[in-house]
This record gives sequence, structure tokens and C-alpha cells, in this order.
Amino acid sequence: MAVFTSVSELDARELLEHYTIGEFVSLRGITAGIENTNYFLSTTQGEYVLTLFEVLTLEQLPFYIELMHHLAAKGVPVPEPMTRRDGKRICVMHGKPCSIVTRLRGGYEPEPTVEHCRQIARTQAQAHLAAQDFPLEQPNLRGLSWWKTTVPQVLPFLDESQSELIQNVLQEQSRFANSDTYRALPQGPAHCDLFRDNVLFAGTSEAPQMGGIIDFYFAGCDTWLFDVAVAVNDWCIDRLSGALNQEKALAWLESYAQVRPFTEAEHIAWPILIQAAALRFWISRLYDFYLPRPAQTLKPHDPRHFERVLRQRRDHAVPALPR
Repeated sequence: MAVFTSVSELDARELLEHYTIGEFVSLRGITAGIENTNYFLSTTQGEYVLTLFEVLTLEQLPFYIELMHHLAAKGVPVPEPMTRRDGKRICVMHGKPCSIVTRLRGGYEPEPTVEHCRQIARTQAQAHLAAQDFPLEQPNLRGLSWWKTTVPQVLPFLDESQSELIQNVLQEQSRFANSDTYRALPQGPAHCDLFRDNVLFAGTSEAPQMGGIIDFYFAGCDTWLFDVAVAVNDWCIDRLSGALNQEKALAWLESYAQVRPFTEAEHIAWPILIQAAALRFWISRLYDFYLPRPAQTLKPHDPRHFERVLRQRRDHAVPALPR
């Protein structure tokens, strides 16, 4: 969510002429993140987020925008894309596709409690079920095929131990993706990036209230268990070591299963898919750190964090999924 493309007040005013969401009040850039340009946009009718897409194409965007529209219509707390006067939900600004979505209440919780984990786990399961009848398809663009393409690009920056680890795990994941167990896993549209900074909470730390899930622009069709693993690897860990916090992990898995029980194939796949989730973000953080795009504001994450997470998942047993 860095500012790659500057948007002026005049740009915003002209854009709002295509909508019926009020007159321009203010515009403020969001500097965190590394993928899209985002601004908080205030109008006389409400608070919104304006996003210019720096990587995703106009052809790819309908999946993400319509998925949010679909989930919002089913009552899942997500940003609702605004519809233009002509019925479209995607515009173009400075040659980049863009959208305006509602700004959800609350803020992100950097130190989530067990109760935070329970609430977002239930919401994640609700989103998976609500997306079952979503008609559009889009692969997870940061899935296995992207890993295979990207690992050779980052290998020159790794030492011998790191190189051996990343290649071994990639080979294991490739074999598993061709297995009957993998093919039996429930799948569908998923967020695929459900980190703690992509969820908003209102209320207090002691009594949190779900605000909603944001930033769907890494979403894609994948196994739902991979989506769970991505989240557990961020919400339910000790940040310094990458080790799982057993209490939070069990709370997450049990709360999710109350809404959507896990299948037998998912019980088998869990230990390897939680490694897959760590591998995915180690690769992407290596790529963003060593091969960054030029930007006005860019804060790449330290890739060593997910190297530690991956080593923890390989060296220590993970809690079994609840039955």
C-alpha cells in the first residue's frame, strides 16, 4: 500500500464525478505496504479507500472487486466496492486501474489476543463458505507456479543453507501438489494474505469487535487450508522466534472448525500446508527485498522472519486440526 502513483485533489474530484458518493472533502496517502497505491478518501457522504493497482491488470481486477462485492452482499465484513453511475466498479486513473471501496471501522491489532484469533477465525470460515458460489475464477497468483519461477531469481542472494532449504521445500511442495490428498482438499476463493494488518477491529483490546477483512488483492482460488495456514503463521506465533503459540493456534483452529469442520484430507495435509504458507512469504519477501520496484515510499519486510517460521514448522510438530 505504498504511494507509487501520486493522486492530486483535482484527480480525486474528477473521479468522484463518476460516482454518487458525495463531494470531495480530503485525500491522504497510505504509506505502509508494498503492492498498490492507496489513499484515504473522505467525501460529504462517508469515508472510503481509493486504490490504484500497480501490478494487477484491468483484466485481472474483476475477480478481486467482484469477490468483495459478493462477500459484502452476503454480510461478510469486507470493504464494499462502490458502483459508478454507469454500473461499473473499476475506473482508470493515470493509466492505472483503480477502485473506491468503503472504509471499515476500527484499526489493526499488532498484538492480537486469543479472543482476536477466535473472532477472525470464525470470520475467515464464514468468508470461505460465502464464496462457494462466487462465479469468477482466478488462480492464486503467488501460488506454486510463481514459487517455481521466483526461487531461481532469489537464489543468488542466499547462502548455502538457505539455498538448500528453499529448494528442498519447493520440491516437497511440488510433489504434494500432485498427490491425491491435495486434489481432495476443499478449495475456492480465499484471501491468501490474511495477516494481522489486513484485519480491522473496533472496541478495545480486552473486548474487541470485528471491523472486517481488508486488502483482497492477493486473493485467488486455492485450498482453504492454505488460507488458514497463512493466517495461523502470522496471528498465532512468537514474532522473534517464529514458533507457534499453542493457545492461539488451537483457538484459531477450533473457532474455524465450529463454522466449517475440517475434512479428513485436510487433517493429513495440515503439516505440509503450514510449511507451504511459510515458504510462500519467505519467497515473496526475498523477492521484494532484493528485487524491489522503484517507489516513492517502500518498506519491504525482512525476509529472514519467514525463514525462521519455515524452519520452526519443519523442526517442531504443529497442533493437529480439531475433529
